[in-house]
Amino acid sequence: MSRVLLIGLDGADPALLSQWMDAGLLPHLAALRTRGTFCPLTTTRPPVTFPAWTTCVTGVNPGKHGIFDFTRQQRGAHAIRFINSTYRRVPALWNILSSAGKRVCVVGVPATYPPEPVNGVLVAGFDSPVTTRIDASFVYPESAWAQVKDWRFADFQEGNIGAGWHDHAHRKLLEGIATKEAILLRLMDQEPWDFFMAVFGEVDTASHHFWLFHDEASPRHRPGPKDALREVYVRLDTAVGRLVARGGEDTHVLVVSDHGFQGAGTGVVHLNNWLAELGWLQFTPAPRNTLKSLALRLVPPALRGALFRRFAPLVNRVESQSRFGGIDWSRTRAWSEELNYFPAIRLNLAGRDPAGVVPQNDYDATVEALCAALMQWEHIAHAWPRAALFDGPEVEHAPDIVLELATENGYAHSCLRSRGGPAFRRLAPGEYFGGKEKGTSGVHRDPGILLSSMPVNAEIPHIADIAPTVLHLLGVPGPPMDGASLTGGALSPGAVAARPAPAPYTPEEEAVLEERLRALGYLE
Repeated sequence: MSRVLLIGLDGADPALLSQWMDAGLLPHLAALRTRGTFCPLTTTRPPVTFPAWTTCVTGVNPGKHGIFDFTRQQRGAHAIRFINSTYRRVPALWNILSSAGKRVCVVGVPATYPPEPVNGVLVAGFDSPVTTRIDASFVYPESAWAQVKDWRFADFQEGNIGAGWHDHAHRKLLEGIATKEAILLRLMDQEPWDFFMAVFGEVDTASHHFWLFHDEASPRHRPGPKDALREVYVRLDTAVGRLVARGGEDTHVLVVSDHGFQGAGTGVVHLNNWLAELGWLQFTPAPRNTLKSLALRLVPPALRGALFRRFAPLVNRVESQSRFGGIDWSRTRAWSEELNYFPAIRLNLAGRDPAGVVPQNDYDATVEALCAALMQWEHIAHAWPRAALFDGPEVEHAPDIVLELATENGYAHSCLRSRGGPAFRRLAPGEYFGGKEKGTSGVHRDPGILLSSMPVNAEIPHIADIAPTVLHLLGVPGPPMDGASLTGGALSPGAVAARPAPAPYTPEEEAVLEERLRALGYLE
């Protein structure tokens, strides 16, 4: 009986991988290419970590599985709620395989906290409500905690980049890969498994922050550790080689990334300022979120988690004020959260949103008109109504319009938050290093990568094809999926297990999770 080893390299880019394999720097990944397949892997739009990895392990688009981002808008309120694994509305590979009697070992996959009971071991990914490392609440069963307790995420903050930051981050990234490799090899030896999946996040982190050193053509290029990004790829190649060797000859291998990377330029788009210029949005004269800005300046990072837990209700209000404050809702038809990794626009819809002003009957026409206006703006490459990208019962949780920002000489614009001022500006040289909420020098792009120990039968595979491929290789039936097996065989139909209703985080858990995501740079 064959086994399947699925290795995730979050953010691995096909162009860089090809370049460095050809140069002989990634011998283990190159050996997989020679043995089977290497090709780009199209992904979700926008190419965002949570929805992309969830599509990878479910085989369906976000409109069916329900995971669009780290947070979800609360219906009827100007507020957000942090999501967790219970918001996923369809079974994942580990659910299906466990039900079929297969043993699974799953480690570090984003959007898997809290861990679910499986036939094997599941160690949740970085959406968990802690700061930098896992605790026993990440692990199913808890008896496996001793084997994995050193698993870590990026154990440094990514929001404020100062002197010495890159050298420290580079060292920590390489140490993190080594630690994860040791844990995974131990699990492969000690746990019986039919399906083994692990995700490394180090390429994503390095690509966000080291691109301006790596890419001498970047308009943000600065002298620095130019080989740091390559060294992260090289160290991961070693880890992949050791995992593949430990898996043995009877193991099918898939190496996948959820998206690739490209450089960011110096152009900055402020979507709400553009909407205000065209009369879609009105700002209020009130100052914006002074309390949050003051707290982030004055509270030491080591103390923020404890203080946020202690004052959870206040923290939730502060974060919502950051996203929703400063807007006159009675005179606003459309607005944006201005997330750099997920540029999008939402209507202020009557019957759905507080003080909504766009009538329900005008929804389609309003979206069409706004998309047309956006496509006339030179700084937007594409504007899609959500129905053009997603289908399924969870589409209502997506933004109304999803955007792709334009590129300039091959370098993408950034989307940053503002309340007033120009709709488009240039970064000052002092902003080139950035932090994630300030516009990193490397940004996500479609496609990611697929390396397989066997040939595949699709010219342009999609990340939704990974789950049905795994099931077909293991001979396990599954529920209907958007993707298709890359091995050419049809997936046998199987029963669909009912998913329980979402179980939101407690206010205390949300507060800690918010600080974790801010430390990773996903929140301002």
